[in-house]
Amino acid sequence: MPGFFHKIFQNVKNIFSGRNLLWHLGAIFLTYIFVKSGFDWFCFSHFRIPGLVYFLFPAVILGGLLPILAPLTIFLLGAIRKNRKILNTSFALGQAALLGLLVSDFFKTFTGRVPPPEIFGRGSSAFDASQVFHFGFLQGGVFWGWPSSHTTVAFAMAMALYILYPKNKAIGFAAIIYAFYVGLGVSLTIHWFSDFAAGAIIGSVVGSVVGKSFLERYNTAKKAS
Repeated sequence: MPGFFHKIFQNVKNIFSGRNLLWHLGAIFLTYIFVKSGFDWFCFSHFRIPGLVYFLFPAVILGGLLPILAPLTIFLLGAIRKNRKILNTSFALGQAALLGLLVSDFFKTFTGRVPPPEIFGRGSSAFDASQVFHFGFLQGGVFWGWPSSHTTVAFAMAMALYILYPKNKAIGFAAIIYAFYVGLGVSLTIHWFSDFAAGAIIGSVVGSVVGKSFLERYNTAKKAS
């Protein structure tokens, strides 16, 4: 699938280059503010109520399945219709999801952040665990931690779609709503709020790079045809 791997190494480089690197630093700084100010613990203590958690928990499942199902479904649709634009979209979404996951897991490898207590019976809410990080290499695995992979991937895909379809406001609006639902959902269930905030920033960087890359790919192919 050459389309899926379009400029993937260059895109990884661009994600961590120039102004984009400043966005990563901004995500780190914002996390520091949320952690040290107690805002993460405040959100956990005041907004994790049963009704709200019940409404938002499907975001955990949706954020895990859609990054796999959406690119595949769109690819099949594009292949059936032999539509170059739809195929390009499927490749862009697939790469955005993959790079979003890899970038978030890269950070998780070294931050080792402890997840909120009472996740599937883990830990106790008797003390503020929001400030606990285990910096190093794989001190906390890559499943939990900072930033939220669900959020990073969701915003990466949403931003890629927004860039690929700048004139279609409905697509961009729906993509952003989806990303926020996933991000806020995991921030009140399996992550801290700052995990969501950082994931939204980093995911937007990933999606912006991938979206611009695949928009250029499509426009170049369109001119050549």
